[in-house]
Amino acid sequence: MALRFKPVDTAFYTLLTTSATHLVDGAALLAEMLGDGNDRQGIAARMRDAEHHADETTHEIIRRVNSTFVTPFDREDIYSLASGLDDVMDFMEEAVDLTLLYEVESLPAELAEQVEVLQRCAELTAESLPRLQAMKDLEEYWIEINRLENAGDKSYRRILAKLFSGSYEALEVLKLKDIVDSLEHAIDAFERVANIIEQIHVKES
Repeated sequence: MALRFKPVDTAFYTLLTTSATHLVDGAALLAEMLGDGNDRQGIAARMRDAEHHADETTHEIIRRVNSTFVTPFDREDIYSLASGLDDVMDFMEEAVDLTLLYEVESLPAELAEQVEVLQRCAELTAESLPRLQAMKDLEEYWIEINRLENAGDKSYRRILAKLFSGSYEALEVLKLKDIVDSLEHAIDAFERVANIIEQIHVKES
């Protein structure tokens, strides 16, 4: 039986875990932004900083991939995973930025469900990324992310139904739909991350 040797450098796993941790911070800021009476200018500035830190981590992962002769698993999978994590942060930052730019005064209470889904996805992803090194105890993670994504889809459809019910002015509908779409894209991006991790697990196990 052929033996497979893995590089002992754990930097990739550390950086990917750091990237996932940025998402926990981003989801918390998103929850603050969508709350009533909060300093939205200040929150948006903190979110931009968080997104910048996430970008720096992503760039460091890419630099390390490009300068490392042997990587822990396929280079393309590392690129995809780093990019997927970065996409989540970008969509959350987009939702925060649009809320500020559109000067939205009040948001439908139902948006809290999407934010709760995002916060839970972020927590699960940050908890699970360290287990990628051992390739163990990951199945429950992607199953739960899939369940959360389905819950997010249902919440998204309920919010759209409310927006188009006639209770809102046309311009307000357009503004709110952009924000809701950004949240939905972030949830979908979390599922893509989980799918990538599942694919890596299948290849490496």
